[in-house]
Parts: sequence; structure tokens; C-alpha cells
Amino acid sequence: MRYVSTRNAGETVTASQAIIRGIAPDGGLYVPETIPSVDGAFIEALCDMDYRGRAVEVLGLYLEEFSREELADIAAASYADNFDCPAVAPLHILDEDTAVLELWHGPTSAFKDMALQIMPRLLTASLRKNGETRTVSILVATSGDTGKAALEGFKDVPGTKIMVFYPRDGVSQVQKLQMATQEGSNVNVTAVDGNFDDAQTGVKKIFADTDFAKVLDSRGYFLSSANSINWGRLAPQIVYYFSAYCDWVNAGRIRLGDSIDLCVPTGNFGDILAGWYAKRMGLPVGRLICASNDNNVLTDFIATGVYDKNRPFHLTSSPSMDILVSSNLERLLYCLTGDGERVAGYMRALAGEGRYAVDEALCRAVQAEFAGGYCTDEQCKEQIGKLWRERGYLMDTHTAVAGRVLDDIRAKEGAVRPTVIASTASPFKFGGAVLQALGAVTDETGPALVDELSALTGIGAPAPLAGLGEKKVRFTEWVAKERMQQAVSEFLR
Repeated sequence: MRYVSTRNAGETVTASQAIIRGIAPDGGLYVPETIPSVDGAFIEALCDMDYRGRAVEVLGLYLEEFSREELADIAAASYADNFDCPAVAPLHILDEDTAVLELWHGPTSAFKDMALQIMPRLLTASLRKNGETRTVSILVATSGDTGKAALEGFKDVPGTKIMVFYPRDGVSQVQKLQMATQEGSNVNVTAVDGNFDDAQTGVKKIFADTDFAKVLDSRGYFLSSANSINWGRLAPQIVYYFSAYCDWVNAGRIRLGDSIDLCVPTGNFGDILAGWYAKRMGLPVGRLICASNDNNVLTDFIATGVYDKNRPFHLTSSPSMDILVSSNLERLLYCLTGDGERVAGYMRALAGEGRYAVDEALCRAVQAEFAGGYCTDEQCKEQIGKLWRERGYLMDTHTAVAGRVLDDIRAKEGAVRPTVIASTASPFKFGGAVLQALGAVTDETGPALVDELSALTGIGAPAPLAGLGEKKVRFTEWVAKERMQQAVSEFLR
């Protein structure tokens, strides 16, 4: 299978080349030329496998350069005792029509582990396949969870270095401490005096600077990405939607072939796009519900066809969704139009004017598969309290956004369809907001909130979070957004 840029289908590359590069030379994102299709027999066979086996089968359809033996070894190493649950991504069934896909049982207690435990192994294998001898430097902008997951995945991996930028005041205390205490000889963490979009824009500019690339090349480095703009990060996310469907079938709650909806809290559009790829492959998915917080640019786009980032930026209790530039939407636009020049025009308009508008036909195509909704911080906390009181189930702020949006859509439509909610983080990562949602009053901060939430609920905190307060802080630096490239240059001496 070959891959093309969303802005120019003229050049094709292999999967390993797409993973190594991260971003295409023209600034576009790599997508497969064709989306593989599967049938009921394929899904039925997955039902008899564990998560690692399912990963091999699904990824094998996209990564044809990799032998089954390679993928099996990579999956076995990626999804092992670094996850605290044998199922890796267990499905918690709330009621007859609602299930929660828990994606936070990995080493950083966030869904990013599902891809970022396997991506470094895919990348190093790709480097070998292409005879690359330079050191790959992973450059990441994070709204909270990607940074720590990428750092944990790439720490001390031979032939790699990794630098993470995060918004100085735009992540939770636990998220910040997770990154600031990161171990590893090849890692760097730097805060940016701005929001996530500033950090993400700065990283994209660094990738696009060909003169800087030449400087790094002379030093024996080249840049790549671990954000979901890299296909090697997005492809593994497709797996867990197949896995969730199989687990629901195995639980006897749905029959093979029954259609389900997916409700996903998302800011950068990568997690829900993975669900769309699963649907296009043949997974019986009806509607994809895109759940947003007060930064509801995606909700408005789905409703109107106008993407406009010229709006107030809100710092919320679900910070990983505090995003106004949703990079992965570019992939969807290309897949629905097949027109790289048109997509490039949208992206130029977004960069120059902060907005673009798609035509009526494309808007209808998006609406045919996606629904959108958002909720406020107060509604998010109400959802956490409601689920805890009524079901004894504790969820984080991002998952609660999805739960509230789903409830609102069901109430509006007066109908209930079987739906999987993607749960993207442990509630202990956002202990302060969750404690407030449960009616607790606290003066504690940081790691102490983890202990307090555990004491209140009687639920044990994930081990990586429970021991966070004992770790040594290594990184306290911050830079102005205009000086991000200089910071990279100093790191890669």
C-alpha cells in the first residue's frame, strides 16, 4: 500500500517512509491511497483474538512492508505488562445501549499510550527498512496527554531524541508534573508562553523550514512527529474501535453485524478520525459523534461547513481538547474530496485568514457521517457527578464531555442507539475537577489530589499517578512562542 499527501497526490511513498517523515514535504498529511475493506468473517475472527492479535490483523492491512512476524513481535512488546489490564483496552458496559471504551490503562493513564507505545517500535523498524543512519528527532506539541505518552514511548530508544512543547498554563497540574519529571537521556520538555494552538503552529513552522532542516542534517539529525499528524500514530488507533466492537459482541450485548455509534471527545480530530477509518473499512458503525468542550470549533464546522478559529480561546477542565486548529480534519477533507489542491487551498485560508468554508456538497458529506455537540465545564462536572451517583462509575472530564453530548443528542432525538463512548483518560489525571464534580471541597494541589480522590471514592489510583509526587522535577524551562526553533536548535547540538 502506498501513501499520498493530502495536498498533492502526485508523489507516493511507502508506509515506512510516511512514518519516518511524519509530515509530507508540502506540509500535507499522509493518507493511504486506498482504504482496505473487511467483511464479517474478518471481524468474527478478531472476536477470538486478544488485543495484540487484533492489532496485528488490522495494522497488517495498512503496513504491508511489515511481516506478520514483525508486527506480532512489535504488538507483543507494546501491549504487555506496561498496561495494568490484560484486555489492554477494556470495554465497560454501562447499560443495554451504552459502553465505555477505557483507553487509559497504559503507562501514562491516557489514550495516547494506545498508539505511542507501539509507534516508536514502528518508527525504528521503518528506519532500518530505509537504511537511515541519522538520528531522528521527534518534535511534539501537546495539549497535555500526547507529550507524556510520547516521552514515555521514546525515552532511551536508540537513534532517537524527543522534544515536547506544551502550553505553559494550559495543562493540568498532574499533566505538567508527569512531563516535568520525565526520565530518559534523550528527552527534553519545554513550556511555551501561549496556548496549544501557538505550540502546534510553532512546531509546524519548524517542520516547514527547509533551511533549518539543512542545518540539522549537517549535525546528523532530521525531524519527525509523534502527534496524530503522523500516520504511524493514527493507524494504531483504528485497532481499538474494532476491539471494542468485538468485546461488545463477545459480551452478548450486540450481534455480529449490528450497527453501533461512536461518541468521541476530541480536539485535534485524530481519535474520531480513526473511528471513521474503521467505519470505512467495514466495521458496522452508523454515526460518529464529535464531542467538544467550550472550544467548539468542530461543532460549528459540522453544523455549518465553516471552520473559523477566530473566536475566544477557553481554558477548561478538559484541557486536552482546548484546541482551535484541528489538524486531522485535513485528512477527512481529502478523503471526501480526493482533491489535494482544494484541500491545500483550505489550509492556506486557515493559516492566512483563520477560517475557510466548504461547499454545500462537502458539508452534506460530513454531516452524513458525523454529528457534533459540545458542553460547558459546569455540564461536564454535572455529568461526572451523575454517573458516579447513579452507576458508581467514575470518569474524567474529557469522557464526561462525550457522555453529556451523547445524552443531549439522545434527548433531542428521542431515540437511543447502541453507542461506544471513547474514554480518553483516567479520572485521576484531573483529580481537582473530578473532586469538585463529586461535591468535595479541597485545598490540595497536584499529586495530593490523586490521593484525595482515591480516598473519597475507594478506587485505587493507577500506579504511575500514585507515585508521581515522589519523582524529581527535571524540566522547568519555558520559551516565547517566537523562540521555539532556537530551543530546538540548542537541544540538537
